Amino acid sequence: MTSQQDYYAVLGVPASATQAEIKKKYRSLASKHHPDKNPNDPKAADTFKAISEAYTTLGDAGKRKQYDELRRLGAFGGFGGGGASRGGRPGGSYGGGGRPGAGGTINMEDFGDVGLGGLGDLFSSMFGGGARGGAQNARNRGPQRGNDVEASLEVPFRTAAMGGKVSVELDLNEECATCRGSGAAPGAKLVTCTECNGRGTISFGQGGFAVQRPCPVCLGRGQVPTERCPACAGAGEVRTRKTVQITVPPGVDTGTKIRLKGQGARGAKGGPPGDLLITFNVKPDRFYKREGLDLIAPVKISIADATLGKKINVKTLDGTKVSIKIPPGTQNGKRFRVRGHGIEKDGAKGDLIVEVEVTVPEKLTPEQEEAMRKFAEAMKT
Repeated sequence: MTSQQDYYAVLGVPASATQAEIKKKYRSLASKHHPDKNPNDPKAADTFKAISEAYTTLGDAGKRKQYDELRRLGAFGGFGGGGASRGGRPGGSYGGGGRPGAGGTINMEDFGDVGLGGLGDLFSSMFGGGARGGAQNARNRGPQRGNDVEASLEVPFRTAAMGGKVSVELDLNEECATCRGSGAAPGAKLVTCTECNGRGTISFGQGGFAVQRPCPVCLGRGQVPTERCPACAGAGEVRTRKTVQITVPPGVDTGTKIRLKGQGARGAKGGPPGDLLITFNVKPDRFYKREGLDLIAPVKISIADATLGKKINVKTLDGTKVSIKIPPGTQNGKRFRVRGHGIEKDGAKGDLIVEVEVTVPEKLTPEQEEAMRKFAEAMKT
């Protein structure tokens, strides 16, 4: 990614694009530019790598949020579009005793120390640690915990209310098993990156004021392979699909979140996997509605039953039936509460609330119409 190009431009989507739109565009571009489909195009691997790099960040909602903040701060614009300085040679470091406007280089690590939500960590996750301490530190790091993965899961109303199991498919970035994250083909060597002279970072800017970021050629590693790994095109990680069985706790509602330990992305160099963060989205039911832990069950009755009264049976959430006595003169919208037949959560249980809907017939037989007229006349006396 150059100082004049950002990840949205790489994928050809606007910054307002939804996650689904970004995912669709990535799949289209990845299929089109995959090196296996373009054996005669020497630039295909580089294009594929750039696309994968962009989607690694924009395809993850958490990373994308951090990236958007850095983008807003001008971290990818070179503060006016100045040229690149290899190896981060402009002197000084903003945040390490320097001050804005005094010249020097801004290291993205500094953003994590000034109350901006640890934005410098984004580069560590994007480029395998290249933003913190350069390539030497990245090469010396041992096992690393995998990234947490966030996902939204749509569940049926009754599963959310009573609990159950639902499967979800996740797209994860995981360390390439072929090259173990190095980006090198089997038997290939790693040589010093000539773009950053092995530092793993480069600087963009002008007038003595620059932004330092991981080298886009070596992805912050400080080294490049003499031959790229055929499995990941040199990226060091691959996109994989994983199916996870989710146990839905009873009583979850839209917006409820749970954390599943060890179900996230696989860790690098044998490190532990990250966690899976699930946000539930509950689909509406064709019959029941929900108010807190109470279940609202609309029941239609005729004018005659509302006027004269009637005993009715109503199904509860678990399929059993309860008997409700509708008293004479019941009005439309009247509610009847059945204790203890609502949603149970954390030891508390709501009620089943039967809401009466009085229906009016669209047509009457002559006999019914005559009876209704006599009834109306009687009501006047």
